[in-house]
Parts: sequence; structure tokens; C-alpha cells
Amino acid sequence: QVQLVESGGGLVQPGGSLRLSCAASGISGSSIGAMAWYRQAPGNRRELVAVDIRGGNINYAGFVKGRFTISTDNIKNTVYLQMNSLKPEDTAIYYCNARRITGSDIWGQGTQVTVSA
Repeated sequence: QVQLVESGGGLVQPGGSLRLSCAASGISGSSIGAMAWYRQAPGNRRELVAVDIRGGNINYAGFVKGRFTISTDNIKNTVYLQMNSLKPEDTAIYYCNARRITGSDIWGQGTQVTVSA
């Protein structure tokens, strides 16, 4: 069974840091074309946060540039999102995504990130 399992969410104060992890299982790393993080706040659409396209191309949404870093461990089939200088507006459910080279998507269950004093 193919699945993505996220961890690392929680409550953090403004200015703090969190590191999210997403482990892919049941799928060969060679069949994954990209791994990404999305987020969805209440009442908002799901939006792309960062994407790591296999082959070395990494892109970030403008609202996280300089604060978040995406990285991938290809041996462990795991993608990370290091989030620094967190703001209350970063509060959302964060979802891991893996896109197969065939174009189909796999989604994790989501992990809640809350930034509040």
C-alpha cells in the first residue's frame, strides 16, 4: 500500500521553528518525479509551499522564501520542511505530496501547524 506519513506539526510561538517530515512507503523512489509540501488554512484553498523536483530543481512560494527549506533524503524516501521565523499566518494544515513520473499524485493525511502566542 502506497502511503505518505507526515510528522512534526504542533504549536509554536511566533518566531519559532518546526521541522516537518514525510516518509513515503510502498513506492519506489525512482517512480517519484517530485515531492512537495502544500498547506491549507481554514476557509482557504490548498496552496503550494515548496517543491523539490527530482533532478535538483527546488521552488518556493513567495510567502516562505528565506524562511522555509525543503530537503529530500532519496535513500529514505523522505522529504522534510524546515520552517523558521514562523508567523501566525503560517497556521494551517500542511500536506505532503508525491507526484509520480506518470503524473498521478499521492497525498499524506496532513499535519496541523499552529503559530500562536
